[in-house]
Amino acid sequence: MYHIMEKFPELKAFEGDINMRMDRYQAKKGQLLEGCDSLNDFANAHKWYGFHMQDDGWVYREWAPSADQLYLTGDFNGWHWTDNPLKKLDNGNWEIFLPGDTIQKGSRVLTIVKNGDALTQHLPLYARRVTQDWEHQSWCCEVLDESEAYEWTDEGFHSEEPPLIYEAHVGMASEDYRIATYREFADNILPHIQDLGYNTIQLMAIMEHPFYGSFGYQVSGFYAASSRFGYPDELKYLVNKAHSMGIRVLLDVVHSHAVANTLEGINLFDGTVWQFFHDGDKGNHPAWGTKLFNYDKVEVLHFLLSNLKFWIEEYHFDGFRFDGVTSMLYHDHGLGSNFTDLSMYYTMNTDIEAIIYLQLANELIREVKPDALTIAEDMSGMPGMCEPVKDGGIGFDYRLSMGIPDLWIKYIKERRDEDWNLGTLWSALTFRNAGTVAYAESHDQALVGDQTIMFRLAGAAQYDQMGKYCHTYTIDRAVALHKMIRLITMAAGGTGYLTFMGNEFGHPEWIDFPRPGNGNSFHYCRRQWSLLNNSDLKYQGLNDFDHDMIHTASYYHIFDQVWPDLKWMHEDDQVIAFERGGLVFVFNFSPTRDYSDYAIPVSAGVDHHVLFSTDDERYCGYGRIGRYDYSAFLPGMEGNYVRLYLPSRTAVVLCPEGR
Repeated sequence: MYHIMEKFPELKAFEGDINMRMDRYQAKKGQLLEGCDSLNDFANAHKWYGFHMQDDGWVYREWAPSADQLYLTGDFNGWHWTDNPLKKLDNGNWEIFLPGDTIQKGSRVLTIVKNGDALTQHLPLYARRVTQDWEHQSWCCEVLDESEAYEWTDEGFHSEEPPLIYEAHVGMASEDYRIATYREFADNILPHIQDLGYNTIQLMAIMEHPFYGSFGYQVSGFYAASSRFGYPDELKYLVNKAHSMGIRVLLDVVHSHAVANTLEGINLFDGTVWQFFHDGDKGNHPAWGTKLFNYDKVEVLHFLLSNLKFWIEEYHFDGFRFDGVTSMLYHDHGLGSNFTDLSMYYTMNTDIEAIIYLQLANELIREVKPDALTIAEDMSGMPGMCEPVKDGGIGFDYRLSMGIPDLWIKYIKERRDEDWNLGTLWSALTFRNAGTVAYAESHDQALVGDQTIMFRLAGAAQYDQMGKYCHTYTIDRAVALHKMIRLITMAAGGTGYLTFMGNEFGHPEWIDFPRPGNGNSFHYCRRQWSLLNNSDLKYQGLNDFDHDMIHTASYYHIFDQVWPDLKWMHEDDQVIAFERGGLVFVFNFSPTRDYSDYAIPVSAGVDHHVLFSTDDERYCGYGRIGRYDYSAFLPGMEGNYVRLYLPSRTAVVLCPEGR
């Protein structure tokens, strides 16, 4: 019996299903390792396919089993499509050798594929840099010079800290009306992230994608770092600099689907859908209009697993956030499913091949980089998601706690503040069967069609009422709840925490990428850092609060205590208190009621002092709580209590003496 069933006895009812999954996993792994010692040995497709410099020229190889003929064309041969045919090898492989300096660094090339009488253009599958001619809406591959190795200085970088994640998009990291660069992000944004105290960044939209507005989630070039933001060495500069600051870097990897495009994507490369994807409806995502991988195919696993190894070795990424895991796990992609009982994870709807791929991926990643971090974007809560593969699990370290931001949106949109149910909130914050990354909002809540928490709370008042000394009901409420929502989510909601770039200071408005519908405007596709840097505005106070919140979580190692200890919950008073990491977190969510001498039970029978409160003037509060000490001994009461002044819509963090 696998350990997962000992840890979660309720899974014993599905022992047959778990054993079947593991048997199939072992069989697939054995198939991959024929002639190999490990998955690390297997996942080397990128070292053979694509362009590789030799002593006397270049070799280019592709896998296109159903093609009749392949050609290489480019500026080196005047774009004559069929002048340079590839030689067909065994097992659907093709190769061409180009002597001397026939092609050079920066040479622009395309692959021409012949099927019957048809000739079609494609980007090489393993292209490491592809660029778009915006005027002619065409793409091509630029050959890179492998002899010019980047000089890394991050040897020995290592981090085992629970993740405090700053999710970011390089292109929209500037305030200018344009696409920002890797180097600008490294030089301008990394210092901000370091100052805030985040120890991990999660980079979106790095894998090449044809449509900027897809947020990088419709990938075309799996081995190419997006050229929109600069050259590969500039991405390496970013990662290297992050490591010098003690910050690990995660890649938001998209292996759940691929863009359907054929010129710039991998679809129909050899003239068939089934080269990489399922044929028919099974190969089409009904909601996204994208192509779905056939994870049972050895060559597809070779492509995808090698891709993970490539990003770790070539760019020194410290791990991955896997996008769209729920969509992978189920044949119906989890659309409309509520996952109300365990049987829903062990039915014919479960895609065993996708589960096996994720197990293989996690095992490979640890072979390549033992301290790598992996996070699953899974809203279904599949059991074993974050259990080791050897124990019957899928192997992730964390999953995103996607129910928490959904609840916050529901409360803010649909309920009066007086009707927020603390029991429901506590259940959402603490409902987890694995390591989880909690968040109040990610990029999803900031996209056009939705709103950030701050903008949803404040609306148009953000435009003219955010002066530091301007107090209106709308803005005071928004500022107070913005801080409280973040604090309780971080302190109680998981064993890691995430925020999206700019939301830490209450960035106004939404994100809308340049597109014909908005006149190709960058107005909503940038971050207005000038708001943060303006000392006359409240944004600075929100940022200062985020800074102190994150540094407190790190300094007191609150995530070392997996479960927060609930000490008090009173629905009528709308007061909740809990302990974690030796600290006491107290929240008064009432919009109208102030409490003087409110008794809160605590574990330590010593005096407690206020570390900080959401009402501090530094954070644009009223300064009503102050940095007082509170006795834990109350006459006539059994146990330890502190008696607090709790104004409405405030939270306070207490530290016991000696902690």
